[in-house]
Amino acid sequence: MSWHQTHITLRPRQRGFHLIDDEVLTQLPQLGYYKVGLLHLFIQHTSASLTLNENADPTVRMDMESHFNHFVPERQSYYRHDYEGDDDMPAHIKSSTLGCEVTIPVSQGRLQLGTWQGIYLGEHRDHAGSRSVVATLHGQLLE
Repeated sequence: MSWHQTHITLRPRQRGFHLIDDEVLTQLPQLGYYKVGLLHLFIQHTSASLTLNENADPTVRMDMESHFNHFVPERQSYYRHDYEGDDDMPAHIKSSTLGCEVTIPVSQGRLQLGTWQGIYLGEHRDHAGSRSVVATLHGQLLE
């Protein structure tokens, strides 16, 4: 069994849901050495999230953003934490709701995502910078 851990830097994005599969795979060539295992991705931020969902139709990502903006609205009188603007507390709530990690099976050097699945970055801030993700691989190496 082998372990590999690295930090992946995701480029800055505008607020919304974004497919990051290609960016993750480009920065994780070690994935190709694993016969069977798991890839764990953990985002090191409290105002962004990771999740898996539809990878083909971009309207799904738009609908996700619309839903979460309706579900967790900005400028609520009961929010006390607004030091960084109107999107501050809603971003934290969205991050906690969706989560900060995903674990994906690996087989023969490839992620075992379903046909229509992709890795989403939920960017919940209006003016966010790059995002840091810890990628941990664990499994059996190819022989």
